[in-house]
This record gives sequence, structure tokens and C-alpha cells, in this order.
Amino acid sequence: MLPFPDAVCPEHLQSRLQQQWQSWCEQVGNEAAGAVSGLLENDAARQIAVARAMVGSDFFMQQCSRNPALLQQLLGSDDLGIAAPDLTALDSEQALEKTLRQLRNRVNAEVIFRDFAGQWDIPAACARLTELAEVCIQAALDWHRERMLERHGEPRNRGGVAQPMVVLGMGKLGARELNLSSDIDLIFAYPEPGQSDGQSPLENQAYFQRLGQRLIKTLDATTADGFVFRVDMRLRPYGDSGPLVSHYAALEDYYQTQGREWERYAMIKARPVAMAGEGAAEAAEDLIELLRPFTYRRYIDFSVIEALREMKTLIQRQVRARGMTDNIKLGRGGIREVEFIAQAFQLIRGGREPDLRVRNILKVLPQLEAGGHLPAGCAAQLRDAYLLLRRVEHGLQADKDQQTQTLPPEPARREQLAFALGYENWPALESKLLEARTVIEREFDEVIAPPEESGEISPGEQWQMLWAGCARAEERDSWLEQLHEGGFQPASKALDLLLDLRGDRIVAALPASGRQRLDQTMPLLLAAASEVSEPLLALGRVMPLLRSILRRSAYLVLIIENPPVLTQLLRLCSASPWIAEQLARHPILLDEMLDQRRLLQPSTAKDIADDLRQHMLRVDPEDLEAQMEALRHFKQGQSLRIAAQEITGALPLMKVSDSLTWLAEAILQQSLQLAWQQVTEKHGAPAGTSAEEMRFAIVAYGKLGGLELGHGSDLDIVFVHDAEAQQYTDGERSIDNLSFYTRLAQRLIHILQTRTLSGSLYEVDTRLRPSGNSGLLVTSLVAFEKYQRESAWTWERQALVRTRAVAGSERLGAAFETLRIELLCAPRDEQKLREEVVDMRNKMRAQLDKSNDREFDLKHGRGGIVDIEFMVQYAALAWAHSAPSIVRYTDNIRILESLTEAGLMPAHQAAHLIDAYKAYRSEGHRLALQQLPGVVSGDQFEAERKTVETTWQQILG
Repeated sequence: MLPFPDAVCPEHLQSRLQQQWQSWCEQVGNEAAGAVSGLLENDAARQIAVARAMVGSDFFMQQCSRNPALLQQLLGSDDLGIAAPDLTALDSEQALEKTLRQLRNRVNAEVIFRDFAGQWDIPAACARLTELAEVCIQAALDWHRERMLERHGEPRNRGGVAQPMVVLGMGKLGARELNLSSDIDLIFAYPEPGQSDGQSPLENQAYFQRLGQRLIKTLDATTADGFVFRVDMRLRPYGDSGPLVSHYAALEDYYQTQGREWERYAMIKARPVAMAGEGAAEAAEDLIELLRPFTYRRYIDFSVIEALREMKTLIQRQVRARGMTDNIKLGRGGIREVEFIAQAFQLIRGGREPDLRVRNILKVLPQLEAGGHLPAGCAAQLRDAYLLLRRVEHGLQADKDQQTQTLPPEPARREQLAFALGYENWPALESKLLEARTVIEREFDEVIAPPEESGEISPGEQWQMLWAGCARAEERDSWLEQLHEGGFQPASKALDLLLDLRGDRIVAALPASGRQRLDQTMPLLLAAASEVSEPLLALGRVMPLLRSILRRSAYLVLIIENPPVLTQLLRLCSASPWIAEQLARHPILLDEMLDQRRLLQPSTAKDIADDLRQHMLRVDPEDLEAQMEALRHFKQGQSLRIAAQEITGALPLMKVSDSLTWLAEAILQQSLQLAWQQVTEKHGAPAGTSAEEMRFAIVAYGKLGGLELGHGSDLDIVFVHDAEAQQYTDGERSIDNLSFYTRLAQRLIHILQTRTLSGSLYEVDTRLRPSGNSGLLVTSLVAFEKYQRESAWTWERQALVRTRAVAGSERLGAAFETLRIELLCAPRDEQKLREEVVDMRNKMRAQLDKSNDREFDLKHGRGGIVDIEFMVQYAALAWAHSAPSIVRYTDNIRILESLTEAGLMPAHQAAHLIDAYKAYRSEGHRLALQQLPGVVSGDQFEAERKTVETTWQQILG
């Protein structure tokens, strides 16, 4: 039988009360139930108190069921009090955790009961919850410190003075305004570095970090008894990326050089809430004195107004964007707006008005009115409105012991809340809430001359809000929704990227100006990324670049002031991880993107060579290191431009290879000039030579020789000369000519391959020279001819098809070309040549082909690129004696066209091979820009492969 008359509870809530009562009776037994029934008999106040608690809080019911005596104790006393646990009776960490959790659950249950019964007002409830936090933090700190002392001794400074640990409580804990389900925001500190004096000593930093970690675990871990408090350490210097605990000098340096306005805002409520060690009380006072100049300036601080205005505008935008009507903390006229009103005045005027340096909002409001900062009567109105919102907040959190400030949408839950708080029904409570929020909203709008507001929120403002608030876990769902709608899918990965950046140590260490520039850049970046085809891909690829330029924030200004640069940057990074990687390694390349017209304007070979000469004129000719860096910067910039032109379609495939080839030729010529200058300065020059006529040439093979360079291609080169090998140079440290040209080649390779801060220019391969690695690095033209006529293998003659002089003496280059034509046009036994070419192809395929049942190797697979190249080389070697015109060119496509012109291959057959070759190379370029291997799905290029294989059978059998 219910011990409650019907009048205690509205009719629509009586069934819930009956269920809760019966459930409790069944769990605690007849004796406990009977005792409580007796206390409730004929006592209307007690009946109402129990009814409200049972209807309004499942958490309260849960605690009373676990502790059968609790409800009787609450009814029999006005205050059960709170006593620190006896730590000497706790023999294990598990015992400590259980004791603190049971204490927490009992105190929270009592706060709920006293609040709903109307026995305690909100200040009393918050004070008790704050006292609970202080007791638990102190108990955990003391218990763990004793264990640390046993093993590691007392931490001391370098002068031997014992060092205490101070725990700063921030936010509501610091202001003694803790909620039922609040996190606690903490900062750990100790006075000075040093070392502990025990058998296993630790540096003070490690000592206090370990102590802090154990303290957090004791409070934060969830066990069978729940948790004590969720601990948030993100308000410490550098946030999550900073050290868990700091000594005073480090704190002072951080706040003087890195501290931002929001940290001053947070520091208003900072208060020592626990401490341990000799001299702890004095150390705590010293810490507060150290922090005070950062929080409160000595003058009326108008400099903070703009930061507060931005903070306020952000609050308003968030509310408008998300329509948080039912959120009594974050919505319009909510708790946060009251806090902002008070703390804005405290930051601006607290330096000159010490009376405003109070942490508790209910104490500062009358001070603001007394000082003329609020209109007469306003403090009382704000106080009443604030207390109502805080009481409703407690009612919301009391139900399930969850951190929420959102009014429930369900009518039944709203009625339960209204009853628990003593209102006749939900409309009555809702009306009071509306009045309170109207008061707060009006005063909030009056603070620091708000800028004109527009009714609509621009996309840019939405991205600004997301970046500013993405670390707030309670708003995660809304951020995910915004990212999803912006095309970032999956949105959770995009949010993780942003959170990783916000928490990065580099970001935390930025000066205020650098952080401001990052905060300006990120909304622009997100907005631009949302416009590309794959926003998440673009965002992920641009993050390494962003990290690399954070400390050089002039680049952030470049992006902020040049929106087209950002758009193009994201487009290119989205299309190519190679470009993204190059930009991240060499941010100076961003300069290339400033002139969009020039970036996408293809250059001729002459343009590239002229640009390089002009570029090198700006470098000290005596500074080799600077010259090498300049060459690398030029190559990287030009490579970026060519890649951008390829991605945007400004350059077709064949022109891309041409441009990359011309770039390599220009760099080889310039590098050779540098090498010549260095070697001649040391040894003099061979007789009859000069910088213009070196009697030395660089011969290109392979892709460079065939004008088919790709992104990241090596250079296959051979060095030739035609000077008298046994003669000597004319310098003071004279050497024979062969040694001179060998050193010239070695110096050139050094310039090209050496890794400087900007990397290398090109990887160089010289193994195609006569006799390969066992042969001389530099060969005379006569010796080259002799080797080719008498000793060269068939594959070396095949390689000769794609050779040409690319740098050095023009005269010698022309002589080499004459020799090349002569060698290629020599008559050959076609049958023997065919067998040797096929045999070589089969060996290569066996070693290099990565094709299988599912994949096709573009280069080495059957019917792929190398098959086309081998057919072209065979045709050139077999038929050039009767048609020399087919070896005029070194690139495969023009050789195929020449075969048609000479009547040696049907036009349709050559066209099919050209189309297949272009298709393979185009895909290969695309994969290279994606940093992927040249392997595609086995069902791709089926027609092209069939055509190539058919032609192979016709030509090579």
C-alpha cells in the first residue's frame, strides 16, 4: 500500500510513483520499507520530498535500492554531512576507488533529495557537490602521494627544499558551482624542478606526472560502483599536447608568451582545490599570485573587448545555426550567457576593481551593479534567472546521472521534471523558464556593444564555428552533421583530422598571432575543401602542408589573402598525393601558386632554360651550396607547375613528357656549367676547351633520350669526350684529360644526387655506358664507336635507338648523332636479331612482370609498354639500313609514324600501337601522381593488349 495520499502527486504521475515505490520496497525488504513508511505517515512534507525524488530521479532510486538505510537516514536528518575517508583503513587502490565512489553516490543522492524537497537551494547544493570534489581529490592525492613517498622519496628542488603539488580547480569547481554531473577541470602544478630523494629517485617532472596520472585514474575510471568525477585536463598549458603537470616558471612563461584571451577568461575561476606536501598552502598562494597578472591587467583592459566580442558573436552564431531552443546552457538566454556577462566585465575591469575578482557568479553580479556596470535591479533579475536555470539543470541531470542541459522532448518526461522541481505542471515551469531566459537574453545583447547581426549564417561563419568549437564533445553530433552535409564522408574521419590538428603540440605552441592566422585559415580551408570532388581526401592531404607552415605563418597570410591559391591548392592535393607531399616538404613552392595564370601556362624548352638562367643569376656564384639549393627549388617549382598543368588538362600527356624532359635538359646543362667551373678552378682546362666548348657531352638514354620522362623518373646518361686523353690540363694542379673528364662527371653526379635540405635533383644511372659498371665513367667517342661495333650486345643496340646528346658541346653532340645513325643503319641478320630480341624480352618478363590473373602490369605485362618498345627497337635495328629516316627520332611515337611514312608498317597498325602506347603512359602518369604502382585491374586495356599481342606475333613471331 502506498504511504502517499493522492494529493501528493498529480494523477498522471501516480502510476510512476507507485512503480518506483514498489520496486524499492521489493529490493530493500520489509524492515526498511516499514521504517520509511512509518516516517512518512501523516507527514506531508516528507511525503512530498520522497515522491518528488522517486518520480524525478532514477539515479536516486538506484542509490536508495543499493543502500537500504539511505532513505531512512535522509528522512531522519537535515544533513548527513560529508567526512573525508580514513585513508589508513584503505589497504589497496581498489578499496580507495570503492570508498570514493560510494561517497560520491551517497552525496549526489542527498543533493537530489534536498533539492527536490526544497530543503537546500542551488548555492547550498553546489557548495556540497564542490565540497565532495575537494574531499575526493584531496583523498586520492594524499593516498597516492604516500605510496610515491615510500618508493621514490620526497620531491625536492635543487636546493633540497621539499616540493608540494598543487591542484588548481577551474570552471565550476573553482567557482564552487559544481553540478550534479559536472566534469572537473584541473591543472596540476609544482614550484620548482629537481629530483626526489628516495631509493628509486625521479625527476620532479616525472614524479608529479605519475602522481597526477594516478589521481586522474582514481577519480575518472568507471568501475562497478560508477565513477567519482570525469576529469578534464584540456585547460592546462598547450592542452592535450602539453605536459600533464608544469612547474611555476614554465607556467609563468607560457601565460606571458602564449596565453590567449579565452585562457584569461577561464582563469577567472581558478582556485587551489587540493594540495599535498610540505609548504603546500604557501605554494598555493604563490601560484595564485603568479597567475593574477595574466588574468587581470593593471588597467581597464579595453584590449580584450574585441576578443570578447568575437567570443560573444560565436555564441550567437552557434545558437542560430543549431536552433538550441531547448538547451538551457548553450541556447539563447541560457546559463552560458549569464556567465559571459559577468566574466566579460571581470576581464575588462578586474585589474582596476579588486572587488570584481571573485569566482562565484552570484557574488560578482551585485558587485557589477554596485560599480555601475549593470542597471539598478538587474543583478537580482539575473540572479533569479540564473538560479532557476541551474535548478532545472540539476533536475535534468538527476534523472539518469548524465551530463545534459537539454529539456526532454517527451511530454511525460517534462511533467516528471516539473513535478520534481515543485511546479504544478510543465506549462507553469515553461512559463518561468521563458521569463528567465528573456531577462538573460536582453542583458547579454547589451554587453560590449554587439556588432550588427544578420538573420542568416553564411557558410563561412558555419565553418568558423565548427573550427572554433570542434573540441567540445557535447556538440560532436552537430559538427558531424555539418561535415557530412559539406561532403566530408565519413564525417567522423574529417572531425578526427581537425581534432588532431587542434591538439597538436605545434598548434599549442603557436604565439597568439600565429594562432589567430590559423583560426582565420581553417574556415577558409574547410569551405574550399567542401567545393572539391572529394573533400575528405583533400583535407587529409593538405594537413601535412598545414603543419609544415604553422611556424612560418607568413604562408598562412598568403593563403588568407589569396583565396584562389587555396582553391587551387586543394584541387591539386586532391588530385595528387605527390603534389601534396612535395608542397609539405617544400612549402616555398606555394609561391608558385600565387600567379594562377603563370602556374597553368605551358612553357617551351627555351622558356624553361631562360627561366633557369635568370633564377641562377640571383645566386652568389661563389656559394656552391646556395647554387645547389637554387637548382632544387627551380626543379621543384617547375615540376609542380607541370603536374598542375597535367591535372587541369592544360597539357596533354605527350607535352607533359616533353616539359619534364626539357626541364631535365636545362638542369643538366646548368649543373654541367657549375661542375665545369669547380673542376677548372682547381685543375685548369684541357687544351682548346672552354665553358662553351668543353669537348664533353652528356648522352641521354631511356626515357630522357626518348623524351618520355615522367614524374620522379631517373636519368639514364652516358658521358663522352673527344679530347686527347693523355694530354694535361693547364692549371697549377694539372691532371691528365681523362682524369679531368672523370672528375667533371663525378662532380656533375654529386650536384645532381646529393641530398641537401631540399632533397636531390635527380637519381642518375650510368650503367648503360660501355662495359657497364666495370667500364670507364667517361668514354671517348672513338672508344664508344669501337665498343658498339665490336662488343655491344643486342640489348645495347636496342638502347641506342633512344639515345641523343642533351647537354655539353653542341659540336660533339652532333658528332655523336652522326655516329648513332651510322651504327643503327648497319645491316643485320634479321632472323638472329629477332631471336635475340625475343629472348631478351622473355627474360625481362620473367624477372619483372607483376601481372597475374587479376592485375596487369602496364610496363612489363604481355601486350604492355615494353612490348611496344621492343617492337619499335627491332624495327629500327632491322630496317634502318634501307630506311635511315626511321631512326631520325628517338621517341617511340615518331618512330612508329616514320615506319608508316617509309612504307614499313601499315598506317592502321602503327596508329593502334600509338593509341595503346599513349593510353598506357597516360594511366602510368596518373598512377605516378597518385603514388601508386603501375599495375591496373586485369580487365582494363583488354583491346589495347590484344592489339599489341597480335602485332607482336606478326613482327616477332
